[in-house]
Amino acid sequence: MSLDTLLVIDGNSLVHRAFHALPLLSNSKGVITNAAYGFTNMLLKVLQEVEPGFVAVAFDKGKVTFRNEAYADYKGHRQATPDELRPQFVIVRDILKAMRIPYFELAGYEADDLIGTITTRGEATGLNVIILTGDRDALQLVSPKTKVMLTRKGITEIELFDEGLVWDKFGVTPNQIVDLKALQGDASDNIPGVPGIGAKTAAALIKEHGSVEQIIKNIDNLTPRQQKLLRGMEEQAMLSKRLATIVTDVPMDLDLAACSWRGPDNQKLLEIFTELEFKTLIKQLLEGTKSKKSQDGAKKTEEYVPPVNTYQVGYKVTTNQDDFDELLVNATRAGKVALYLEGTRHDGISRIFVAVPEQDIYLLPLQDTDPYPALTVLQALCENSEIKKYFHDAKSALWMLHHHGIELKSLAFDTMVAAYLLNPTASGYDLIDLALEHLGIVLPVNGEVSLAAKADAILKLAGELVKKLHLQEEDRLYFEVELPLVQVLADMEMAGVTVDKQGLKEMSAELHDMIESLAHRIHTLAGEDFNINSPKQLGHILFEKLKLPVYKKTKTGYSTDAEVLEKLAEEHEIVALILEYRQLAKLKSTYTDGLAALVDPQTGRLHSTFHQTVTATGRLSSAEPNLQNIPIRLESGRRIRKVFVPRQKGNLILTADYSQIELRVLAHMSQDPSFLEAFRQGQDIHTRTAAEVFGVPMEEVTPDMRSRAKAVNFGIVYGISDFGLARDLKVSRREAKSYIDNYFARCPGVKDYIDRVIKEAKHTGYVTTLLNRRRYLPDLFSPNYNARSFGERAAMNTPIQGSAADIIKLAMVRVARELRERNLQAKLVLQVHDELIFDVPESEVNELVDLVRDCMENALPLDVPLVVDVKLGPNWYEVKPI
Repeated sequence: MSLDTLLVIDGNSLVHRAFHALPLLSNSKGVITNAAYGFTNMLLKVLQEVEPGFVAVAFDKGKVTFRNEAYADYKGHRQATPDELRPQFVIVRDILKAMRIPYFELAGYEADDLIGTITTRGEATGLNVIILTGDRDALQLVSPKTKVMLTRKGITEIELFDEGLVWDKFGVTPNQIVDLKALQGDASDNIPGVPGIGAKTAAALIKEHGSVEQIIKNIDNLTPRQQKLLRGMEEQAMLSKRLATIVTDVPMDLDLAACSWRGPDNQKLLEIFTELEFKTLIKQLLEGTKSKKSQDGAKKTEEYVPPVNTYQVGYKVTTNQDDFDELLVNATRAGKVALYLEGTRHDGISRIFVAVPEQDIYLLPLQDTDPYPALTVLQALCENSEIKKYFHDAKSALWMLHHHGIELKSLAFDTMVAAYLLNPTASGYDLIDLALEHLGIVLPVNGEVSLAAKADAILKLAGELVKKLHLQEEDRLYFEVELPLVQVLADMEMAGVTVDKQGLKEMSAELHDMIESLAHRIHTLAGEDFNINSPKQLGHILFEKLKLPVYKKTKTGYSTDAEVLEKLAEEHEIVALILEYRQLAKLKSTYTDGLAALVDPQTGRLHSTFHQTVTATGRLSSAEPNLQNIPIRLESGRRIRKVFVPRQKGNLILTADYSQIELRVLAHMSQDPSFLEAFRQGQDIHTRTAAEVFGVPMEEVTPDMRSRAKAVNFGIVYGISDFGLARDLKVSRREAKSYIDNYFARCPGVKDYIDRVIKEAKHTGYVTTLLNRRRYLPDLFSPNYNARSFGERAAMNTPIQGSAADIIKLAMVRVARELRERNLQAKLVLQVHDELIFDVPESEVNELVDLVRDCMENALPLDVPLVVDVKLGPNWYEVKPI
């Protein structure tokens, strides 16, 4: 720590810079925090780098200062502080209090003046001063004892100015910065300067004469042009200098001893970070280590005891049979245990931690020489259905257990899934974060004690989460759908789906030929060869050579993104070919080539990871590969499905897809008579909608009318605007608006439902699905129009999408249960949107068809029938209705 260093921080400058540098972040309660987060992050980094003995922060207080009295237009062009930023200054001040850093503000003066005064007094007492700011005005304060850390490019880069760098950058000394501003002015502060004199001329004049006063005194010796610019502007130049000069003797109550800094109140800081949901900063705070550089520049780490009260636990290393027996007896008597397994899904388990309620926490290390005893105890625990098991991220644990041939019975709770249900829009569900949020305890982050504490925390956390699930009426959804789904997803991942690797190779080669053919046609139309994948070269061809209209530019040139190309599609035939080229290139790189790399060499299958705790609506997502995004609009995209084949001869692929499930849910929830009637009578809903929107009998509806009605139907579900619908249908906004207006006129129940849902959401702050899945919508209360509009769209579509997700998850659980109870060999291998894909022996097809139809169509009773389209075939692409 540099005890003789005073760090002076320009609070206003840094908070504003952080606000404009970061997107509008908010916590789950809707409190916008981006500026506070950015400011705090920078503050902590600079404190670690500088290690000052003294710290002070300065803020503006009010808009009117003595400078406004001298010049009414001073900063007159500045816009009002954004509504999203104003409340964050309160948050920043609270953070500074927890940091034990004093802050200063004084009516009639700017933060710069307070900084100047604090700096001057600091120098007078022998301190070295570092000023942290984004305002170049502070460079006038640079001296042999004062340096300025100037932020650049938002808040990510800092440049340290001493006297030499000021001279190198501006050609003047620090105390001449005000003379520079007096001549060239300062647009950011609306300081007028002398019109016509720029930075180069100003620096040259100051270098020759020393100051504005001397320049004016020697005006007759200037060049004719310089004389012309300056004559009559002498008073304005002197006024500009006064406006730019930082006051260094503000009558402020300053006790430098009170600025002595010995570190933050970490417990208080932890509370604030938790409330604001600054998870990254929480982890930094809890890690409890500081890194600093030694004199030779190498990083040196020193131990640092965390000043927060971490949760302390003991644990028993269990390696002999007596201890194993004790663990099993205690677990059986308690009837439940929490398990925390260290390891990976592919390499298995390395350490086992078992927490028994009101008993010890046991560590079962897997000895390299003989892992069998520990695994035997684990198997006895897991396969005893009388002992309930509690996990955090049970699906990962199931993979590890599977690696060792252990079956899990009586999964009673998964804290990660429960936390997701309570707050589905959280950025993550780390056990340390959850313990802090729900239990108010700080788990240790390193070593075996951290893992033992996690095992113990799982039990305590489960008890708290159960209460909260009950309060939110989500306990049925959790115990009947989400918790049993964990095993279903694990089984689906472990089963995997077989891929025809030879078929993938052939498809890749075919796509390669198609891409090459398209490239040749594109080059011919362009009149030259060029790199189609280069936005710069493509922009040159389209906008400079072919003279197509420019819709958008980027920092590096012309924009050639998909939105721009779609607008240009009617302008030149080359554009449609480029769009097709990109689609095929993505198909090849992401799917035919990408899928081949992901096939497990041991099983010959794809084992996609299905994420249960990611989407805000309750939908599942998948990764490695993301099978939800296999493109189906292009025929070549649909043909990708051809490589998904049965695992063995005599098996077939069976698919079961809900027909228009979201629209059926909308009919049920809105109770619109027209919608209800259409589905109850088995009518084609898009044809029915087209007939009503266009005012024609159903038999006169054309394919184009039906296509437009389909876009309207699904657009309504997703809260589409007339602008969005116009873009999708390639019609005018006026025409799109007429479609939407006609739709609501014919289906008033839908409009009433949408209005009612948004109104209720604004009252409660959340929306729910048919099974009470809850999504909080803080954006509904945002002062930002775009954020608020997003919140309203989410309020409209979340109950519909979320209910559809509830239904298919419920169906998956019931199908899996039936397959297990009937001891069928058929396996559920994929779930994509509203479709389930099975790998089934031919001998089980008839039974599976009946089973799947029954489970899916009766998953949840609605006021309209749920209809499932079942298809069968040799692969996913060639399935036919049965």
